[in-house]
Amino acid sequence: MAETETKHAEPHHDEDVHDSNYQAPPEKTIEEIMAADQEDESLRRYKEALLGAAQAEKIVVDPNDQRKVIVKKLALVVDGRDDMELDLSGDISQLKKQLFVIKEGVQYKVRIDFIVQREIVHGLKYVQKTYRMGVPVDKMTHMVGSYPPKKEIQFYLTPAEEAPSGMVSRGTYSVSSVFTDDDKHIHLKWDWTFEIKKDWA
Repeated sequence: MAETETKHAEPHHDEDVHDSNYQAPPEKTIEEIMAADQEDESLRRYKEALLGAAQAEKIVVDPNDQRKVIVKKLALVVDGRDDMELDLSGDISQLKKQLFVIKEGVQYKVRIDFIVQREIVHGLKYVQKTYRMGVPVDKMTHMVGSYPPKKEIQFYLTPAEEAPSGMVSRGTYSVSSVFTDDDKHIHLKWDWTFEIKKDWA
């Protein structure tokens, strides 16, 4: 897996998710972004390509949801197998009751499906902390990037990770996940569970 920690299990703290030395640029609206640097033709074309339809109209996918980022789904992706999915649009307190089974030693990726609406979001980040029997065993942080509003679902796929293997590694793991950004907005925080087994069954 990724980076191993040795502290006792505890909820996500701000310093776990955000680099305290990093200063994010000030938030800007799409209108402010388009108005800046008008004299730079190549930069103007780049911004037009990045923002697409969002520069011409305010993209609001769900008028009843004021969030800029709506996280829809998490999936475990393993080559040759159907994706194992968690629906993040409902009651996330129930997610711990769903148990993913992962065969030891396999390569897997995590996919996050999300919608961006209203304004561009800068520096999206996915942070995942894994615990076994209450002890932290792994932490991974992925810089997802900046995304413009779109009517379609967008997604991020992590690089491949290798599931633990061997008799000692088999068992149940709990995971705390956070989808955040440079401006320290917590778009979604959720807990889920997986089990490492000798085989898929």
